[in-house]
Amino acid sequence: MKKALYLFLFILIVTIAIPAVGLFLTEEKTIQQKEEASPSVDVVRSDSQETESVLLEDYVVGVVAAEMPATFEKEALKAQAVAARTFMLTQTLAGLKVTDTVNDQVFKDEEELKETWGTQFEKNKQKIEEAAKETEGEVLVYNGEPITAAFFSSGNGKTENAEEYWQSPLPYLISVESPWDEAAPNFEQDVVIPRAEVEDKLGVSLPKSGEVGTVTARTAGGRVGEIQIGGKSFTGREMRETLELPSADFQMFVKGENVVMTTKGYGHGIGMSQYGANGMAKEGKKYTDIMTHYYPGTSIESIDNFFKK
Repeated sequence: MKKALYLFLFILIVTIAIPAVGLFLTEEKTIQQKEEASPSVDVVRSDSQETESVLLEDYVVGVVAAEMPATFEKEALKAQAVAARTFMLTQTLAGLKVTDTVNDQVFKDEEELKETWGTQFEKNKQKIEEAAKETEGEVLVYNGEPITAAFFSSGNGKTENAEEYWQSPLPYLISVESPWDEAAPNFEQDVVIPRAEVEDKLGVSLPKSGEVGTVTARTAGGRVGEIQIGGKSFTGREMRETLELPSADFQMFVKGENVVMTTKGYGHGIGMSQYGANGMAKEGKKYTDIMTHYYPGTSIESIDNFFKK
């Protein structure tokens, strides 16, 4: 009787175990096949200067998480995901290394995001993973080629023509209206710099008080194109980079021993405004509408057309 019972239990255990093992092996195989099928990105990590291989969609999640607030609308996050994926593709096809800094796109892995988000990690991660998943493999193209998907934090109410900053025109990076920027917390701000420092960096002498500089040209996006200060001429880009200003849309005032630079917007102003994208999303626009607005003439295609698996 006992032998029969033991035999029955043995058969029962084997009957349950074998399908379970098979299911486990099938899941493992599926995960392995997925990883083998997914393209990867080589990212140069700034802290170690070592190159790290990251699955493409994991890379997109890490860029969106680092570059755009997780509190933004999902449609804005989806637009950022497409831009991030496209930027990476363009860099890769050009044979350029991708770094995890603002020189390319900021990227953070899970451990870095846990430190950044704390108790909001799981919630934020799920939201951004959904945005990446819902746009999986999508990139922006113009005339059949992936674009330079430039983006920035916020503008002064308009975006900029590419040639105003990079000297080379691009038909899909042209000045468009971006009124949603006014809702950005960094839309208008004052930057205070010691007068002596400004004089040293620009090589000019400034008055004791009052507005400084004569703007002789403005860009299509309303930023300073050229300004005369103390007999010298500077481009808006030169001023922004030399004095580390948030934007090339600025006014200068000398107040005693300081120079107050009143700026509008944050970033170079070319391509997609992130706060503009969020403003459009709040109005009910889809990520495709955002792409069409900030990258005129482009269309969405699959990365499979360019990226060999």
